[in-house]
Amino acid sequence: MRAQFITAAEVEKALGISRSKAYLIIRTLNKELKAMGYITIAGKCPIQYFQQKFYGIQMGPDNAVNG
Repeated sequence: MRAQFITAAEVEKALGISRSKAYLIIRTLNKELKAMGYITIAGKCPIQYFQQKFYGIQMGPDNAVNG
């Protein structure tokens, strides 16, 4: 089973940024999701939403980025 959420450590590695910046990005994305009516999990973000926001693409579950 593929991971459905991306963590701050994975965002840090994927974008080459600090851990604190990665947490800030996850909080921002979760705030956007919450405003759209979705339930969020602190410290994690759906991988598909992360990919859509940073890469401008919407991918199916078979193409998800894994750690």
